Amino acid sequence: MNDDSALLQLIPTSPLGASPLESVPEGEAAAAAAIAEMISGGVRARTTSGPATRDAHPKAHGCLAATLQVLSDLPTEVAQGLFANPASYPCWVRFSNGSGTPQDDKIGDGRGMAVKVMNVTASRSNTQDFIMINNPVFFVRNASDYVAFQSASNPMRFFLPGWNPFRFRIHEYFAASGITRRVVSNPLNTQYYSMTPYLLGHQACKFSCRPMGDPSPFVDRSSANFLHHNLVASLASRDAAFEFCVQLRKTTGSMPIEDPTIAWSEEASPFIPVAHLLINRQIFDTPERVAFGEALSFTPWHGLDAHRPLGGINRVRRIVYETISALRHDLNHVQRFEPTVNISNTQTTSNPGE
Repeated sequence: MNDDSALLQLIPTSPLGASPLESVPEGEAAAAAAIAEMISGGVRARTTSGPATRDAHPKAHGCLAATLQVLSDLPTEVAQGLFANPASYPCWVRFSNGSGTPQDDKIGDGRGMAVKVMNVTASRSNTQDFIMINNPVFFVRNASDYVAFQSASNPMRFFLPGWNPFRFRIHEYFAASGITRRVVSNPLNTQYYSMTPYLLGHQACKFSCRPMGDPSPFVDRSSANFLHHNLVASLASRDAAFEFCVQLRKTTGSMPIEDPTIAWSEEASPFIPVAHLLINRQIFDTPERVAFGEALSFTPWHGLDAHRPLGGINRVRRIVYETISALRHDLNHVQRFEPTVNISNTQTTSNPGE
């Protein structure tokens, strides 16, 4: 097995420095390190009763082979980075539940969609990751609040930390409630959002994937794992597709970089399609595909500089995602890798350390 330290080059270990669009508060680095330490402790504790899993989104509904087709004749303002020229890229798409404890799909939860685009040669990792959930906003504003959330004995203690109403996090509570109240019966039938901002060339944007075509008819909710079962049934009988869209930042005050709890107005800046994400019919409910999906690592920091993650939550993710990926692979004695893929037969190969 190769020295895993080589993979650290996938996420540069030296500080990149803040983008001119960002405002980094004092103490953020220490807060991010504290978050990584707390989450690592939780991963280690859970590993005593089984293999190490992701701290968030551990329950997967499926890992799917897909193709991202960049559209032609895009306006210059969105024809940036990965979307600068029409092209087709093989991808892996992982659908999941957000809760750190796998639970019945009937329980309200964030539903995740992580896309790993292959053969992005200008990327340090040779990949471009997009991480989204089925809600346009997050429920934590910044690194210091993330420490408070991780330290709370239960989520309500984060939203209502004491008797002082000036310390209540009512706005954040409604953001979290907006996530858990969304009813999803099939991962192919809902829209997903990046929540946090990213560069699109030299401007800021957010990403979204919204379903194309008729919704899947497989929406039975009778089992505890109906999202997986409905996904299996859908892709056994028909193809699926999403529009991959970008939302440009048109104003500064109402479209903040550092506060992902605030939605950017779609009326002021509609989502613009830049690509199609095509998921062909396939059989993915196999032990080999499940193991492959569990071995993958997703982070917003896998990607092009033209899509650099922005804002405090993304800066925290840079440290936390790298730390937890390395930890769980080490605990499971599995080597980390960034994959290549042959979509025609969905055979996979891995390139450790690339």
